[in-house]
Amino acid sequence: MSRFFLSILLFYCTLVSAQSIADKYANQIKAQDLSEYLHILASDNFQGRETGEMGQKMAADYLKNFFIQQGIQPIKGLDKGYYQTFPIQIKYPETKDSYINIGTDSIFHFFDDFYHFRGFEDGVFAADQLLFLGYGIQDEQYNDYVNKAVKDKIVVMLSGVPPVLKGTKKEVYWTKNWRIKLKTAYRQGVKAVIVLDQKFKSNTKRLDHYVKSPYVRLTSDTTKSNLSPAFFISSQAQEELLLNTGYTLKKLQKKARKKPFSCTLNKSVEVVINRKGKKATGENVLAYIEGTDKKDEIIVLTAHYDHLGIKDGKIYNGADDDGSGTAALMEIAQSFANAKAGGNGPRRSILIMPVAGEEKGLLGSKYYTQNPVFSLENTVANLNIDMIGRIDSLHQNGDYIYLIGSDKLSSELHQISEQQNKKHTQLDLDYRYNAEDDPNRFYYRSDHYNFAKNNIPVIFYFNGVHEDYHKETDTVEKIDFTKMEKITRLVFHTAWELANREERIVVDSNKK
Repeated sequence: MSRFFLSILLFYCTLVSAQSIADKYANQIKAQDLSEYLHILASDNFQGRETGEMGQKMAADYLKNFFIQQGIQPIKGLDKGYYQTFPIQIKYPETKDSYINIGTDSIFHFFDDFYHFRGFEDGVFAADQLLFLGYGIQDEQYNDYVNKAVKDKIVVMLSGVPPVLKGTKKEVYWTKNWRIKLKTAYRQGVKAVIVLDQKFKSNTKRLDHYVKSPYVRLTSDTTKSNLSPAFFISSQAQEELLLNTGYTLKKLQKKARKKPFSCTLNKSVEVVINRKGKKATGENVLAYIEGTDKKDEIIVLTAHYDHLGIKDGKIYNGADDDGSGTAALMEIAQSFANAKAGGNGPRRSILIMPVAGEEKGLLGSKYYTQNPVFSLENTVANLNIDMIGRIDSLHQNGDYIYLIGSDKLSSELHQISEQQNKKHTQLDLDYRYNAEDDPNRFYYRSDHYNFAKNNIPVIFYFNGVHEDYHKETDTVEKIDFTKMEKITRLVFHTAWELANREERIVVDSNKK
């Protein structure tokens, strides 16, 4: 046999051997194990895993002990060898000390007659006059801000969009993500926004979990919000706000129907936000599996193990969000630990990191990327798993996964992901939420984004939202563990290839 054919044969045998080794450890990922872990994580014992509260601490301890059982060694310098502890400030939902005073003596209380989102500091927002600013839209087709002096004013705006934008992509853009209007207002210097919410009752019901959750921020984070504070008011509060101003809600809607309309509302308003709080900590749990000849380069796998805690006596167990991703990390950690113990450890190091604080603004991953335990320059990629246990309304079965971000920073990462799926799992890789104009903005809403902001290639694995998203009904009996097994194996195969290939993937685009 010639040397040429011998070398080809040896290469082929080596390739087959490497593939069979990867399959060996991928096949150790079992639906039965995923079910066992998730039944514990999503149990009432962990009290909904609210960041900074006892349930989250208990979940962190469970994860730490699991990693110890797998023979994964502690990291020098970490709390208990496995925790990256980060300090947080928690402010709880309002009491009677928070209110809106319209006119002189019309008092409206939080949630009964107004709600707001959490990302601003407590204080008093007051004005003797208000500026009605139509829909608060700044768009080439409809611009409420043209020649308007809005700096340091409290503006009043309608919810939704004018008829000219209805049925267009612009309607979805301005209504699907409430932050867009508030970012626009902030850029224009608006002090605060009062929204005439035409769906107040249904919105308070839909957003109950969110607006009643504590406002949590990193103690070390001194950055200011890029949103103007906004207060969404009920129909009763709207009537009081417009009383004796010469305008009704219908009249304002009619005025702003065809073209931008603004006017001064001669009504004084005082909004007082006073939340009680405390200092606490959250914990990222780190399981580090050291590589061999390329050990200084790191592949980071994340999922958030926190959820929404207890509200009105109901436990939000978060089985899919994101107990499913956390259980997947546990199985992947076990497979890599077994590979290392069997003499087949990865060339590059693997960091398995369940993070806390995601539900409060991606806090755990933000803290890690600001205070990395391992060099970000040597971090090759981040694979982030957030909700992989359910089937959404757009699919008939579980043989799919939404992939987000795989091509935004590295075309090689995208190609590897596609190749590994084709070889091993044959899932339907759905990229609809990867679009630049995706109104859901999922790319910006999970922990991978903090890595992407630091120019680290990412893939976000996601099964889509469902009717139990952020509700107490997100429970374990609704999880499709066969689906979870297949997706977890895809993540493992992708991580295995990233860890063992000869060359580090190249960052060749810049779509952070």
